[in-house]
Amino acid sequence: MTQEIAVLSTKPEMALESPAVRKVFVKTYGCQMNVYDSDRMTDALAKDGYVSTDVMEDADLVLLNTCHIREKAAEKVYSALGRLRDLKKKKAGEGREMMIGVAGCVAQAEGDEILRRAPAVDLVIGPQTYHRLPEALKRVRRGERVLETDYAIEDKFEHLPAPDKAKTRARGVTAFLTVQEGCDKFCTFCVVPYTRGSEVSRPVAQIVAEAQKLVDGGVREITLLGQNVNAWHGAGPDGEKWGLGQLLHRLTEIEGLARLRYTTSHPRDMDDSLIDAHRDLPQLMPYLHLPIQSGSNRILKAMNRRHTTAEYIALIARIKTARPDLALSGDFIVGFPGETDEDFEDTLRLVETVGYAQAFSFKYSTRPGTPGADLEDQVPEDVKAKRLERLQALLLSQQNAFAQQCIGKTIDLLLEKPGRMPGQLIGRSPWLQSVNVDAKSSQIGDIVSVRITGAGPNSLFAEVVS
Repeated sequence: MTQEIAVLSTKPEMALESPAVRKVFVKTYGCQMNVYDSDRMTDALAKDGYVSTDVMEDADLVLLNTCHIREKAAEKVYSALGRLRDLKKKKAGEGREMMIGVAGCVAQAEGDEILRRAPAVDLVIGPQTYHRLPEALKRVRRGERVLETDYAIEDKFEHLPAPDKAKTRARGVTAFLTVQEGCDKFCTFCVVPYTRGSEVSRPVAQIVAEAQKLVDGGVREITLLGQNVNAWHGAGPDGEKWGLGQLLHRLTEIEGLARLRYTTSHPRDMDDSLIDAHRDLPQLMPYLHLPIQSGSNRILKAMNRRHTTAEYIALIARIKTARPDLALSGDFIVGFPGETDEDFEDTLRLVETVGYAQAFSFKYSTRPGTPGADLEDQVPEDVKAKRLERLQALLLSQQNAFAQQCIGKTIDLLLEKPGRMPGQLIGRSPWLQSVNVDAKSSQIGDIVSVRITGAGPNSLFAEVVS
């Protein structure tokens, strides 16, 4: 998953009755899966007496849940650790303790280096061992500096506590649910196989149980997550392996679950059953994030993507035949080693051919330990920057054109949160756009019929249809 975001995944919760309440502040970098992981770590820590705070200075424990997709993302972590070191020293001077932990993919990839470069760090824990977090913190309180990055033998999801209804309600009417982790594709630019491990799929019963608890807590839309989510093949109740299409069908049987999405997908794992699910399930939103990374077959081969542009375009045609109103999102990398001007022009031609409602595009950055880092003919940074500017201009024009095409349409809108103006609520369109609507007679969690009246640079505007 290559979209980079930085969010605070902390939400105030009711204090425990104990007078010695410990507070945790979690900052999340990276993808949607990290947001999910941060929530689950918070749930695990609640069993150990921690409550969340959105004020870092008040925290007894600060956790950075990190992303390792690009070089700058990792460096942001080290910069943040420098600031935390100073805060920890200040609190120590006031007689207050603060523990610092680093979790996530940077922790997995650079655990020893983090402990070496940042002596203020007490704990480094990888994404496969979050369920061991409370025990690791006990070791820290005994005076140890803990490095917990071995791949767990046990199923971490079985050991992570589910959130209670109050926490689920506080987190909103939409939720992420991780169903698959790791990747076996080994694209030459990507660190995921080295930080998240090989592909592992959760069993159907475990996923359905968690989804049911989310719905019981007021969730109306669930996004299934995985580094390669459409490679999910979990054990079904019949003892057979199920595919993602079959899982989606099962989840639609949960009463009250109005919408389903999934991300991130690989073109080689879009099978017939999954395509049919887009045709047959009205709960499955008509939006698909399907990265290709480059429009050049030569570069795709160098990236070890194991598909061609022609195969990708033909696949999209099949999916759109099944679901004509489907909107596409994608990922693109410019400046991969050896990329020529003609290779880049191939990418522009592919974008023009396909047409994207949204897309994420980045300059290639070398990641230590990946095959791409050792390739010769690295593209100069100024060339990357110019290519990225041209690509992003094209993608933005397509995004704006798609938004304009939505004006006049009547859609069902799930209301998710308050807007800036009195009476205004914000939801997401079926195509994942933010929509602002004056909905005084409605409330968060309602699905209302609205007509799109306008399009801004980052959101749509609508009016409720009686």
